[in-house]
Amino acid sequence: MKIAFFSENGFTGKVERVNAGRTDTSWMVALDATHHNLNERIPGSYHLGIIIVPKKDSGRAYECRTRNLYRCKVWATMQEANQTYWQNGSVHEQIEYINFLHDCDMIFCHNEMDRKYYSGLIPGKRVEVMQSLMIEDAMPKSLTKPENRSGCMIGGNWTEWYSGQDSFFIAQEFEEQIYAPSMGRKHHNEDDLEEITYLPYLNWTQWIEELSKRKYAVHLMRTYAAGTFALNASSLSVPCIGYSFLDTQRICQPDLTVEEGDLISARKLAKHLKTNDLFYNHCASVARKNYLDNFGERIYLSRFYNSIKEV
Repeated sequence: MKIAFFSENGFTGKVERVNAGRTDTSWMVALDATHHNLNERIPGSYHLGIIIVPKKDSGRAYECRTRNLYRCKVWATMQEANQTYWQNGSVHEQIEYINFLHDCDMIFCHNEMDRKYYSGLIPGKRVEVMQSLMIEDAMPKSLTKPENRSGCMIGGNWTEWYSGQDSFFIAQEFEEQIYAPSMGRKHHNEDDLEEITYLPYLNWTQWIEELSKRKYAVHLMRTYAAGTFALNASSLSVPCIGYSFLDTQRICQPDLTVEEGDLISARKLAKHLKTNDLFYNHCASVARKNYLDNFGERIYLSRFYNSIKEV
Protein backbone atom coordinates (compact mmCIF):
# COMPACT_ATOMS: atom_id res chain seq x y z
CA MET A 1 0.00 0.00 0.00
CA LYS A 2 1.33 3.44 -0.96
CA ILE A 3 0.86 5.97 1.82
CA ALA A 4 1.65 9.68 1.89
CA PHE A 5 1.87 12.09 4.81
CA PHE A 6 1.27 15.79 4.28
CA SER A 7 2.51 18.31 6.85
CA GLU A 8 4.17 21.72 7.18
CA ASN A 9 7.62 20.08 7.32
CA GLY A 10 9.73 21.33 4.45
CA PHE A 11 11.06 18.09 2.95
CA THR A 12 9.82 15.67 0.31
CA GLY A 13 10.62 11.96 0.35
CA LYS A 14 11.12 9.17 2.83
CA VAL A 15 12.78 9.19 6.25
CA GLU A 16 15.67 6.83 7.01
CA ARG A 17 15.21 4.59 10.03
CA VAL A 18 18.16 6.06 11.90
CA ASN A 19 16.63 9.54 11.54
CA ALA A 20 13.16 8.62 12.83
CA GLY A 21 13.03 10.32 16.20
CA ARG A 22 9.78 12.23 16.50
CA THR A 23 6.44 10.45 16.44
CA ASP A 24 5.46 11.68 12.97
CA THR A 25 8.71 10.55 11.36
CA SER A 26 8.44 7.20 13.15
CA TRP A 27 5.03 6.66 11.58
CA MET A 28 6.45 7.43 8.15
CA VAL A 29 9.31 4.98 8.59
CA ALA A 30 7.15 2.15 9.89
CA LEU A 31 4.63 2.59 7.04
CA ASP A 32 7.31 3.16 4.38
CA ALA A 33 5.38 6.35 3.64
CA THR A 34 6.43 9.35 1.57
CA HIS A 35 6.23 12.83 3.03
CA HIS A 36 5.04 15.89 1.10
CA ASN A 37 4.84 19.52 2.16
CA LEU A 38 1.32 20.93 2.32
CA ASN A 39 2.09 23.38 -0.50
CA GLU A 40 3.00 20.67 -3.00
CA ARG A 41 1.04 19.43 -5.96
CA ILE A 42 2.14 15.80 -5.92
CA PRO A 43 3.05 14.08 -9.19
CA GLY A 44 2.06 10.50 -8.35
CA SER A 45 -0.85 8.75 -6.67
CA TYR A 46 -1.38 7.00 -3.34
CA HIS A 47 -3.85 4.65 -1.75
CA LEU A 48 -3.96 6.73 1.45
CA GLY A 49 -3.12 10.35 2.15
CA ILE A 50 -2.81 11.50 5.77
CA ILE A 51 -2.87 15.24 6.44
CA ILE A 52 -1.47 16.69 9.67
CA VAL A 53 -3.18 20.06 10.10
CA PRO A 54 -0.65 22.70 11.28
CA LYS A 55 -1.33 24.69 14.44
CA LYS A 56 -1.07 27.92 12.49
CA ASP A 57 -2.49 28.67 9.03
CA SER A 58 -4.66 25.56 9.05
CA GLY A 59 -6.16 26.55 5.71
CA ARG A 60 -3.04 25.18 4.03
CA ALA A 61 -4.17 21.67 4.96
CA TYR A 62 -7.58 22.14 3.39
CA GLU A 63 -6.05 23.58 0.23
CA CYS A 64 -3.64 20.63 0.10
CA ARG A 65 -6.50 18.12 -0.02
CA THR A 66 -8.32 20.13 -2.69
CA ARG A 67 -5.15 20.53 -4.78
CA ASN A 68 -4.36 16.81 -4.68
CA LEU A 69 -7.90 15.44 -4.31
CA TYR A 70 -7.67 12.75 -6.99
CA ARG A 71 -4.09 11.79 -6.14
CA CYS A 72 -5.16 9.81 -3.05
CA LYS A 73 -7.89 7.19 -3.10
CA VAL A 74 -8.61 7.69 0.62
CA TRP A 75 -8.01 10.87 2.64
CA ALA A 76 -7.48 10.92 6.40
CA THR A 77 -6.46 13.60 8.86
CA MET A 78 -4.24 13.10 11.88
CA GLN A 79 -4.90 14.98 15.11
CA GLU A 80 -2.36 17.69 15.88
CA ALA A 81 -1.97 18.97 19.47
CA ASN A 82 -4.72 18.41 22.03
CA GLN A 83 -8.27 17.60 20.95
CA THR A 84 -9.67 21.13 21.41
CA TYR A 85 -6.74 23.15 20.07
CA TRP A 86 -8.78 24.02 16.97
CA GLN A 87 -11.15 25.99 19.20
CA ASN A 88 -8.49 28.70 19.54
CA GLY A 89 -9.28 29.86 16.02
CA SER A 90 -11.89 32.35 14.90
CA VAL A 91 -15.48 31.19 14.37
CA HIS A 92 -14.80 31.05 10.63
CA GLU A 93 -11.63 28.97 11.17
CA GLN A 94 -13.46 26.58 13.48
CA ILE A 95 -16.23 26.03 10.94
CA GLU A 96 -13.60 25.43 8.24
CA TYR A 97 -11.96 22.80 10.42
CA ILE A 98 -15.23 20.97 11.10
CA ASN A 99 -16.05 21.00 7.39
CA PHE A 100 -12.60 19.58 6.69
CA LEU A 101 -13.19 16.72 9.15
CA HIS A 102 -16.49 15.95 7.42
CA ASP A 103 -14.77 15.91 4.01
CA CYS A 104 -12.07 13.43 5.04
CA ASP A 105 -12.79 9.70 4.80
CA MET A 106 -11.49 9.04 8.32
CA ILE A 107 -9.87 10.67 11.33
CA PHE A 108 -6.79 9.43 13.20
CA CYS A 109 -6.24 10.54 16.78
CA HIS A 110 -3.78 9.99 19.62
CA ASN A 111 -5.69 8.40 22.50
CA GLU A 112 -8.81 6.42 23.24
CA MET A 113 -10.23 9.52 24.95
CA ASP A 114 -9.63 11.46 21.73
CA ARG A 115 -11.42 8.77 19.72
CA LYS A 116 -14.51 9.23 21.88
CA TYR A 117 -14.29 12.98 21.41
CA TYR A 118 -14.05 12.99 17.62
CA SER A 119 -16.64 10.22 17.27
CA GLY A 120 -19.08 12.40 19.16
CA LEU A 121 -18.05 15.54 17.31
CA ILE A 122 -18.53 14.01 13.83
CA PRO A 123 -21.11 11.19 14.24
CA GLY A 124 -20.78 8.41 11.71
CA LYS A 125 -17.20 9.28 10.78
CA ARG A 126 -14.63 6.50 11.15
CA VAL A 127 -12.23 7.49 13.93
CA GLU A 128 -9.21 5.36 14.87
CA VAL A 129 -6.32 5.72 17.30
CA MET A 130 -2.94 5.91 15.60
CA GLN A 131 -0.73 5.20 18.57
CA SER A 132 2.55 6.93 19.24
CA LEU A 133 5.65 5.11 18.10
CA MET A 134 9.41 5.03 18.51
CA ILE A 135 11.76 3.50 15.93
CA GLU A 136 14.43 1.90 18.09
CA ASP A 137 17.02 2.06 15.29
CA ALA A 138 17.07 5.81 15.94
CA MET A 139 17.87 5.42 19.64
CA PRO A 140 21.27 6.86 20.59
CA LYS A 141 23.98 4.40 21.56
CA SER A 142 25.22 6.34 24.58
CA LEU A 143 22.45 5.74 27.12
CA THR A 144 22.99 5.90 30.86
CA LYS A 145 22.59 2.60 32.69
CA PRO A 146 19.81 2.48 35.33
CA GLU A 147 22.24 2.06 38.22
CA ASN A 148 23.96 5.33 37.28
CA ARG A 149 20.86 7.49 37.05
CA SER A 150 19.93 10.39 39.32
CA GLY A 151 17.59 13.36 39.46
CA CYS A 152 14.10 13.88 38.09
CA MET A 153 13.00 15.05 34.65
CA ILE A 154 9.76 17.03 34.51
CA GLY A 155 7.85 17.49 31.27
CA GLY A 156 7.54 21.11 30.36
CA ASN A 157 7.71 24.73 31.42
CA TRP A 158 5.73 26.98 33.79
CA THR A 159 2.79 27.60 31.51
CA GLU A 160 -0.83 26.52 31.46
CA TRP A 161 -0.08 24.44 28.37
CA TYR A 162 2.56 22.25 30.06
CA SER A 163 1.61 22.57 33.76
CA GLY A 164 5.29 22.45 34.59
CA GLN A 165 4.50 24.05 37.93
CA ASP A 166 2.51 20.99 39.04
CA SER A 167 5.22 18.59 37.91
CA PHE A 168 7.87 20.63 39.72
CA PHE A 169 6.12 20.61 43.10
CA ILE A 170 5.57 16.84 42.94
CA ALA A 171 9.16 16.24 41.81
CA GLN A 172 10.43 17.98 44.94
CA GLU A 173 9.39 14.87 46.89
CA PHE A 174 12.39 13.03 45.47
CA GLU A 175 14.81 15.53 47.05
CA GLU A 176 17.05 15.29 43.99
CA GLN A 177 18.02 17.75 41.28
CA ILE A 178 15.11 18.59 38.97
CA TYR A 179 15.62 18.98 35.23
CA ALA A 180 13.30 20.32 32.53
CA PRO A 181 13.46 20.74 28.75
CA SER A 182 13.18 24.16 27.17
CA MET A 183 10.02 24.30 25.06
CA GLY A 184 8.58 26.90 22.72
CA ARG A 185 6.31 28.40 25.38
CA LYS A 186 9.06 28.84 27.97
CA HIS A 187 8.96 32.16 29.85
CA HIS A 188 12.00 34.37 29.34
CA ASN A 189 12.73 34.44 33.08
CA GLU A 190 12.20 30.77 33.91
CA ASP A 191 15.95 30.27 34.09
CA ASP A 192 15.84 32.38 37.27
CA LEU A 193 14.30 29.36 39.06
CA GLU A 194 17.38 28.05 40.84
CA GLU A 195 15.68 24.79 41.83
CA ILE A 196 15.38 23.67 38.19
CA THR A 197 18.16 22.92 35.72
CA TYR A 198 16.80 23.87 32.30
CA LEU A 199 18.22 22.00 29.35
CA PRO A 200 18.90 23.88 26.12
CA TYR A 201 16.74 23.19 23.08
CA LEU A 202 17.54 19.60 22.08
CA ASN A 203 17.03 17.40 19.07
CA TRP A 204 15.38 14.03 19.64
CA THR A 205 18.62 12.06 20.08
CA GLN A 206 19.97 14.55 22.61
CA TRP A 207 16.65 14.48 24.46
CA ILE A 208 16.71 10.68 24.82
CA GLU A 209 20.31 10.81 26.06
CA GLU A 210 19.36 13.37 28.72
CA LEU A 211 16.22 11.50 29.78
CA SER A 212 18.21 8.28 30.21
CA LYS A 213 20.31 10.02 32.87
CA ARG A 214 17.32 10.55 35.17
CA LYS A 215 16.04 8.21 37.86
CA TYR A 216 12.50 9.65 37.98
CA ALA A 217 10.10 11.48 35.69
CA VAL A 218 6.94 13.53 36.31
CA HIS A 219 4.68 14.80 33.54
CA LEU A 220 1.40 16.31 34.77
CA MET A 221 0.48 18.13 31.58
CA ARG A 222 -3.28 18.60 31.11
CA THR A 223 -3.24 19.56 27.44
CA TYR A 224 -2.55 16.03 26.37
CA ALA A 225 -1.77 14.80 22.87
CA ALA A 226 0.70 12.18 21.58
CA GLY A 227 2.10 11.20 25.00
CA THR A 228 5.68 10.99 23.79
CA PHE A 229 7.16 11.97 27.17
CA ALA A 230 5.64 8.93 28.90
CA LEU A 231 6.49 6.72 25.91
CA ASN A 232 10.13 7.84 25.90
CA ALA A 233 10.45 7.35 29.66
CA SER A 234 8.87 3.89 29.46
CA SER A 235 11.21 2.78 26.68
CA LEU A 236 14.13 3.67 28.98
CA SER A 237 12.61 2.03 32.09
CA VAL A 238 12.30 5.41 33.82
CA PRO A 239 9.31 5.45 36.24
CA CYS A 240 7.01 8.32 35.25
CA ILE A 241 4.08 9.83 37.16
CA GLY A 242 1.36 11.13 34.83
CA TYR A 243 -2.32 11.41 33.95
CA SER A 244 -4.65 8.60 32.91
CA PHE A 245 -6.08 10.16 29.75
CA LEU A 246 -2.79 9.49 27.95
CA ASP A 247 -2.72 5.96 26.51
CA THR A 248 1.07 5.81 26.71
CA GLN A 249 1.01 6.68 30.42
CA ARG A 250 -1.98 4.56 31.43
CA ILE A 251 -0.82 1.45 29.57
CA CYS A 252 2.94 1.61 30.17
CA GLN A 253 2.98 2.99 33.74
CA PRO A 254 -0.28 1.81 35.36
CA ASP A 255 1.02 1.98 38.94
CA LEU A 256 2.11 5.60 38.52
CA THR A 257 -1.00 6.92 36.77
CA VAL A 258 -3.44 9.31 38.45
CA GLU A 259 -6.62 11.09 37.46
CA GLU A 260 -6.39 14.64 36.14
CA GLY A 261 -5.58 17.12 38.90
CA ASP A 262 -5.10 14.46 41.60
CA LEU A 263 -1.89 15.86 43.06
CA ILE A 264 -2.57 14.11 46.38
CA SER A 265 -2.14 10.71 44.75
CA ALA A 266 0.77 11.96 42.64
CA ARG A 267 2.60 13.13 45.76
CA LYS A 268 1.98 9.81 47.55
CA LEU A 269 3.37 7.90 44.56
CA ALA A 270 6.47 10.08 44.49
CA LYS A 271 7.12 9.38 48.18
CA HIS A 272 6.58 5.66 47.60
CA LEU A 273 8.97 5.60 44.64
CA LYS A 274 11.65 7.30 46.67
CA THR A 275 11.40 5.13 49.79
CA ASN A 276 10.55 1.68 48.40
CA ASP A 277 13.18 0.10 46.15
CA LEU A 278 10.98 -2.89 45.35
CA PHE A 279 8.21 -0.60 44.12
CA TYR A 280 10.67 1.47 42.10
CA ASN A 281 12.18 -1.60 40.41
CA HIS A 282 8.70 -3.01 39.73
CA CYS A 283 7.57 0.22 38.03
CA ALA A 284 10.76 0.45 35.98
CA SER A 285 10.51 -3.12 34.64
CA VAL A 286 6.76 -2.95 34.01
CA ALA A 287 7.17 0.28 32.05
CA ARG A 288 9.68 -1.25 29.64
CA LYS A 289 7.71 -4.49 29.23
CA ASN A 290 4.41 -2.70 28.59
CA TYR A 291 6.12 -0.41 26.12
CA LEU A 292 7.42 -3.38 24.13
CA ASP A 293 4.14 -5.32 24.36
CA ASN A 294 1.88 -2.44 23.37
CA PHE A 295 3.88 0.17 21.47
CA GLY A 296 6.46 -1.82 19.54
CA GLU A 297 6.69 -1.37 15.78
CA ARG A 298 5.05 -4.70 14.91
CA ILE A 299 2.14 -3.93 17.23
CA TYR A 300 1.76 -0.52 15.62
CA LEU A 301 1.68 -1.94 12.08
CA SER A 302 -0.84 -4.63 12.96
CA ARG A 303 -3.21 -2.14 14.60
CA PHE A 304 -2.80 0.43 11.86
CA TYR A 305 -3.66 -1.89 8.99
CA ASN A 306 -6.56 -3.37 10.92
CA SER A 307 -7.90 0.15 11.45
CA ILE A 308 -7.98 0.99 7.74
CA LYS A 309 -8.95 -2.32 6.14
CA GLU A 310 -12.66 -1.44 5.94
CA VAL A 311 -11.89 1.99 4.52
